[in-house]
Amino acid sequence: MTALILQARLDSSRLPGKSMLPLGGRPLIFRVMQALSFLSCQAKILACPEDAVSAFAPLAEEAGFSLAAGPRDDVLARFCIAIRRFSAEKIIRATGDNPFVFTDAAAALNEEALERDADYAAYSGLPYGAGVEAVSARALLRAEREAREPPEREHVCPYLYGHGELFSLHRPLAPRRWQGAGLRITIDTHEDYERAQVLYDALLPLPPSGRNLGENIISVHKKLFAGNGE
Repeated sequence: MTALILQARLDSSRLPGKSMLPLGGRPLIFRVMQALSFLSCQAKILACPEDAVSAFAPLAEEAGFSLAAGPRDDVLARFCIAIRRFSAEKIIRATGDNPFVFTDAAAALNEEALERDADYAAYSGLPYGAGVEAVSARALLRAEREAREPPEREHVCPYLYGHGELFSLHRPLAPRRWQGAGLRITIDTHEDYERAQVLYDALLPLPPSGRNLGENIISVHKKLFAGNGE
C-alpha cells in the first residue's frame, strides 16, 4: 500500500511557529494537508515530534490525516515509525512548508516510481517547494539501520540518493508543463510567507482541485511576480 507521509514540526529557526501561521484564515499545516488530500493514497499521515501532537492532532483529524509522533531531529526514524504502524510499502514524502505542492506532478511521479519499482524518485526542474519524493519503505528501513550522519537522519532521503550503488534511483527532469526551476513557492522566511499569502489569495477563484495543479500555480505566480528576477 502507498502512504503519504507529511513531515512537520512547530518550531523553525528562520520563521518561528510557521506551521501555525494563518494562510487563507487557517494554519499553514492545515492548508498543506488540504492540498495533499487530492492525492490518491491508502493512508495519509502527519509525522511530527511529540511536542507538536496537541497542536496538530485536531487539524490532522479535520483534514483526514492520521498522526504519527516520533523524534524531533531524527526525521528518518519518525518516518519509519509511521511505516511500521501503517504497514506501508510505498511512500510519498511531503514537507509542511509547501502549501503549493503540485499534486498532479506528485501523482505522476508516484506512478513512474511504481512502474519502475524505484527505491527513490524525484523530479528535477520544478519550482522550489513544488515537489515530493516517492520512496520505497524497504529503502527507508534500510537507511534507518545504516545511516549515521546527522543530515542523513534529519532530511530522510540523502542516504538513498547518496548511495546509488545500493538503491534504484529515478531522477528525471520534470515534464515541461511543470518546469520552473527559477520560481520559489516554499515558505521558509517571512518574505516567503508574505508572497505565499498573495499567491494563495490569487488562486482562490480556481476550484479546490485546481489550486495545486502545477500549470495553474506557475501561470498565476508569473503574473503576480513578473519582473522580480524569478
